[in-house]
Amino acid sequence: MPLIEVKVEEASIPTGKKKIVSNLAEATDSIEREDMCSVTWADLEEVLSDEWEIGGLAMTTDAIRALVAGE
Repeated sequence: MPLIEVKVEEASIPTGKKKIVSNLAEATDSIEREDMCSVTWADLEEVLSDEWEIGGLAMTTDAIRALVAGE
């Protein structure tokens, strides 16, 4: 059985968590393999702002919003 683990910054997706997990599980289930069970497990973990980094830069909620905005 496939297990999908996703980590997101807590404020980056205030809604839509269920949709993210559902879409990932659906994509995994669409891969037809004999050795895969018909059930996909998905775990969505929220991390606090400023508790992770990209390229040595702390990712706060504001930093993520600026990055998405292309700033």
